[in-house]
Amino acid sequence: MDTTDLTFATVSVDQHVAHVVLKATGKGSRMGPDYWQQMPVLFGRLDADEAVRAVVLSGEGDHFSFGLDLASMSAELAPVLQPDGGAKARQQLLAIIRSMQAANTAVARCRKPVVAAISGWCIGGGVDLVTACDVRLASKDAKLSVREVKLAMVADVGTLARLPGIVGEGIARELALTGDDVDAARALRLGLVNEVYETKAALLEAALAMAARMAKHSPLVLGGIKEVMNARSEAVASQSLATVALWNSAFLPSKDLLEAMGAFLEKREPSFTGE
Repeated sequence: MDTTDLTFATVSVDQHVAHVVLKATGKGSRMGPDYWQQMPVLFGRLDADEAVRAVVLSGEGDHFSFGLDLASMSAELAPVLQPDGGAKARQQLLAIIRSMQAANTAVARCRKPVVAAISGWCIGGGVDLVTACDVRLASKDAKLSVREVKLAMVADVGTLARLPGIVGEGIARELALTGDDVDAARALRLGLVNEVYETKAALLEAALAMAARMAKHSPLVLGGIKEVMNARSEAVASQSLATVALWNSAFLPSKDLLEAMGAFLEKREPSFTGE
């Protein structure tokens, strides 16, 4: 499989297991324009490649992902996030959200099982991504956060659609409504991750070994298991994703969003008014 045209990740294949490593951009972020544009392309190729039967997904360096790379996405997002934008801006924002949703949906719908190996921080968009994977493993230093609420955003690329099916409605709502950090030990108790390992090296070894065990089975049956299980979970996710895309295209551009961004840059507590 040729991946030389992809810039957001490196891919290696060994014994029917593809290891996708997300490249770091900016200050530990992974999700700039290249991620959103190329992720569906990559997972389309992984899905079609008969040499690949399972996938491991990890982050370069110490952290899985700090989520959306706001700096590199600002040129595309800034014009459509102004509170006084008209119908055209709202329509453009809806198209952007749907396009970004497709990146993680490509992971969820891939017929090959996908194992996420989470080390360090996994924030916002990182959680959107790992909830689209079939299995999540973590190193002891992992911390996860559905951080969007703190930035006056409704998470719109997968977390709210898929997290309840993983940890249950009550826990999912708690994490989404508080934006609290969840360390590896609590993530394990909640069922957000399946196992926790002492180091990133041990984590990767375990993730690759699990993927290899999966890859020993019939690829036809592996794909069938995912299709049958996705018939329920992705039907629910699809409805949720459609709802949040419409909600955010209408209401995400707000004074509260601008206040959140200003507070973040000025390193102060935001003051929200609900406008």
